Amino acid sequence: MSDYDRNVAGRWGTTATRSQAAIDQGLRSYMLSVYNYMTLGLAITGLAALGVFMLSVSATPTEYAIGGGQYLTQFGYTLFVSPLKWVVMLAPLAAVFFLSFRIQNMSVGAAQATFWVYAALVGVSLSTIFLVYSHESIGRVFFITAASFGALSLWGYTTQRDLSGMGSFLMMGLFGIIIASLVNIFLGSTMLQFIVSVVGVLVFAGLTAYDTQRIKEMYFAGDDVAVAGKKAIMGALALYLDFINMFMMLLQLFGGRNNE
Repeated sequence: MSDYDRNVAGRWGTTATRSQAAIDQGLRSYMLSVYNYMTLGLAITGLAALGVFMLSVSATPTEYAIGGGQYLTQFGYTLFVSPLKWVVMLAPLAAVFFLSFRIQNMSVGAAQATFWVYAALVGVSLSTIFLVYSHESIGRVFFITAASFGALSLWGYTTQRDLSGMGSFLMMGLFGIIIASLVNIFLGSTMLQFIVSVVGVLVFAGLTAYDTQRIKEMYFAGDDVAVAGKKAIMGALALYLDFINMFMMLLQLFGGRNNE
């Protein structure tokens, strides 16, 4: 009888171990998909930004001088100076809202395509940073952001601490940053911009850890391929936004301007 009891326990232990191993493997695959989507999105953004910049700036003088010895091509003038600049600025916002509100009705392939289009539009919008900041400082700040993001995301993934309580405070901070940034458009205060950038770095650092844990907890082994794929895309979008915004805040703090 004792032998029978031990065999039953052994069988249950083996089943539980296999089940846990399957969940762990599924979670790793899910998180890998999230990071792969995010990384590819960042690559598309970077290539789009660099490509648009190269098409927008002329090596020889043109009628569109922008200071610092730089000149815009007709393409650059149309994109950054003409009324089309508002389309360039607002198109990424429209795309991210479209993806967020329509993803439940999309196929995984359509959601992926929308994410790639959104990442490219962000790249077009961010291409102006090459006109403002030196290329060396952009590269330096990018690697600082990547290292910081990686450490914070790893902590959010591995920590046993429940970070859900941070969410409401971080969202209040995010709304505060948005409001202060809008106000500063009219004030043009360098001090307010500095404060917004410092607070922004802290907020998006916290959101990186918080979103990573939230995305991890969204995983459910029973999800079908379509649901899991959409979750991975939305998780990648959240981390992509955290990375881009942290990068921009750090660039405003530490980026070297072309005219300095």
